[in-house]
Amino acid sequence: MGRLAVVAGSALFGSEPEPRDWEVVQRHGHPYTLPHRIDYGANLRPAAAAGCDRVLAICSVGGVQPQFGPGTFLCPDDFISLGPYPSTFDGPQAHLVPGFDSEWRGQVLERWAEAAEPVLVDGGTYWQSLGPRLETTAEIRMICGHADVVGMTLGSECAVACELGLAYASVCVVDNYANGVGEEPLTLDELERGRAENAERLRAALDAVLPLLA
Repeated sequence: MGRLAVVAGSALFGSEPEPRDWEVVQRHGHPYTLPHRIDYGANLRPAAAAGCDRVLAICSVGGVQPQFGPGTFLCPDDFISLGPYPSTFDGPQAHLVPGFDSEWRGQVLERWAEAAEPVLVDGGTYWQSLGPRLETTAEIRMICGHADVVGMTLGSECAVACELGLAYASVCVVDNYANGVGEEPLTLDELERGRAENAERLRAALDAVLPLLA
């Protein structure tokens, strides 16, 4: 088995786990790169070259369904990403079928249940919006019929990981209700407050589960 690559995003920006028996990639780089400008190939190729064969992606998301409120940790099993589509290929090989690796995803769920808190929800659909702005309430009304959480990166990153031969699974951390789902209009202060409140629990969970996954 190869090495594990941990891809950390906004949820861990500036406080990424230390590389040990795993490689660490900051999705947004330093300084911060906006989601629609991320070069996923440039992020993941060094991990593949370092012997990684699987990715655990940590993603900050908004909860689209009321039952997935702030503080929920969710391991999605599908995603919707309606473009644009990044690719590391220029030829017909780009016509691959992307998706989460079921075996690797199962291992993440199993090890998390053994060692980490809070409970990791098994399943759900991630909707990737274009970004960098947040979604309107009308957009969220449309999305809520098809997805459970919304973010700006996972679909593109998963597709590129598949092109590079990397098994891909994700832990999505719900920092806020998506715009229009909560009782009050969404504000950036609410988003940043939720992210800060989740950060300590996320770091503790990763400290417990990464040694088992690696």
